[in-house]
Amino acid sequence: MNTDGLIVVDKPAGMTSHDVVARIRRLAKTRRVGHGGTLDPMATGVLIIGVNRATRLLTYVIGSRKSYTATIRLGQSTVTDDAEGEVTATTPAAAVTDEAIRNGLAAQRGEIDQVPSAVSAIKINGQRAYKRVRDGETVEIPARRITVFALDVLDIRRDEPDVVDVDVDVTCSSGTYIRAIARDLGTALGVGGHLTALRRTAVGGLTLDSAATLEDLEQRAPDVIGLPLAEAARQSFPQRTATEEETRTLRHGGPLSAVGIEGPYAVFDPAGEVLAVVSEREGRARAEIVLAPA
Repeated sequence: MNTDGLIVVDKPAGMTSHDVVARIRRLAKTRRVGHGGTLDPMATGVLIIGVNRATRLLTYVIGSRKSYTATIRLGQSTVTDDAEGEVTATTPAAAVTDEAIRNGLAAQRGEIDQVPSAVSAIKINGQRAYKRVRDGETVEIPARRITVFALDVLDIRRDEPDVVDVDVDVTCSSGTYIRAIARDLGTALGVGGHLTALRRTAVGGLTLDSAATLEDLEQRAPDVIGLPLAEAARQSFPQRTATEEETRTLRHGGPLSAVGIEGPYAVFDPAGEVLAVVSEREGRARAEIVLAPA
């Protein structure tokens, strides 16, 4: 049974990412569990969980691009920019054309400055923004540069009076708020908007195809690892195989000669076990994290 690795969880609605971590700690019988990028309680889909030594890979997972399917409701604004918050304004949206919706979304593609939702986990002067909002403060969060690689309309539905529901598919950089895309579309169209559904379909190369539900994991426990450490590293990084001598050096934290691989990459021993994640600078490959015991 593998005790170190990643689990691709299909998170259900109504749970926080911390709730999922707590459940995995119980199932895997270890405290050393973390997640690679928060999902709001309303959201479902891909949540990457690291167990034991694989928690050290989560720094890289968090920075990966993400993909989502989502539903934006035009005609209503909420305090949280999603369906979990109370409605703060309503403006009939029936007159908004499909073309205007598509143009409004097109304006949010590419590299943009996005203001995160006020009810978010971002810290303002040391305190979470959502706590300041709940305490009655008006919170202003500075814009941050993000990239929306793809933002495609799947469907535009007019099933209810005065609101328009827009189903979208999004691929974006880490740090992007899909709620903010909904809010900003509604603002641009003058009718307000918020998110009513959100499902994360991919984190980097890890997708729903390889995801397990919590019910699946309950049945397999404690054998819950989906991607053993070495396989997780192979799927996440470029690779290099070390010689026996290089393996000994790297196990003790020493540098290797550079071989011209860009960005962080994983180094494996001759038997295929992952040793470390390294990056090259000044002619040497130095470990960012060492994954194999000395």
